[in-house]
Amino acid sequence: MRIVFLAAALSLGAYAASAAAQQPSLANDQDKTLYALGVALGSNIKDFSLTQQELATVEAGIQDAALGKDSRVDMQVYGPKVQSFAEERLSAAVNAEKKASADFLAKMEKEKGATKTPSGVIYIPIKAGTGPSPKPEDTVKVNYEGTLRDGTVFDSSIKRGEPVSFPLSGVIPCWTEGVQKMKVGGKSKLVCPAATAYGDQGQGPIPGGAVLVFEVELLAIEQAPPQPSRQPQP
Repeated sequence: MRIVFLAAALSLGAYAASAAAQQPSLANDQDKTLYALGVALGSNIKDFSLTQQELATVEAGIQDAALGKDSRVDMQVYGPKVQSFAEERLSAAVNAEKKASADFLAKMEKEKGATKTPSGVIYIPIKAGTGPSPKPEDTVKVNYEGTLRDGTVFDSSIKRGEPVSFPLSGVIPCWTEGVQKMKVGGKSKLVCPAATAYGDQGQGPIPGGAVLVFEVELLAIEQAPPQPSRQPQP
């Protein structure tokens, strides 16, 4: 379903890109809403790395269909090819991201104080803590900021102004492994290969195959809520 959706977004996004080139005035709420639609669609197709000529070809198909003109290609033949096209472009984008991520990981591995775990997670201490270290079953309270390899922030409790708490057993493997190396009061950088984060699928603003970087401050290990007692069954 994700591939089909992205293929549809590919077509609509090309139309939105053409409209954006006309530099609309965005004078009212409807204009601004339509522009926001274009931004959303454009975000869905950017991994396809379409050329201007490819965008123009997609736009021609949109215009013919919207104006009720006959298709210039046999849709029974070429319609099903859209999904395989989407898969090829997404695969190429993931492979390119993996290559760039591998180079980035090699660089981060050379950072001062960096250690690499068997899973590939790179742990870089920033400030030593003095408290205990959490166990896999513990709930931790942290402040953190997550970035892509180019420094783009995709999530930040610091920007939200509120620390978060979560069980270490319920997060990506990189966090489960890396935060256990910390002590309360400490701050560290976790460099997470895709295999220990969101894999080839990615998630939201995180592209498939991406390495992630988190700066994490461990504020506390919290008491897990008591489990309800089980009554004996008759």
